[in-house]
Amino acid sequence: MTEKTLAIIKPDAVKKKVVGKIIQRIEDEGFEIRSMKMLHLTKEEAKGFYIVHKDKKFYNSLTDFMSSGEIVVMLLEQENAIAHWREVMGATDPALATPGTIRHGFGFSVERNAVHGSDGQATAEWEINYFFKE
Repeated sequence: MTEKTLAIIKPDAVKKKVVGKIIQRIEDEGFEIRSMKMLHLTKEEAKGFYIVHKDKKFYNSLTDFMSSGEIVVMLLEQENAIAHWREVMGATDPALATPGTIRHGFGFSVERNAVHGSDGQATAEWEINYFFKE
């Protein structure tokens, strides 16, 4: 079944100039990029996007980081897109990510791990709507 997911190339990866390599990987994995834009989140926009984590101790540093530079947000589509994108991204902690995954190759830390992806169907719908109001 064709499915949609949100992908974000985070500020650390944009600063490292690996956006093209990540997009190439996305295309090589068979994803269709249905929409894409580069933007710079305000602190408030980052807080809104990560509202689900508002009670966690990393919320402030995460929203500071995500509003620290440009990001690339993409609406990806493919069979089983959510699970496949999460597999391609790798573990949240780049040190634990499987070699060959994006986070293993480009991530620096749990927070600065190059990319974001939706973790389930409901999350994907909410996240896609946050950036691509249809």
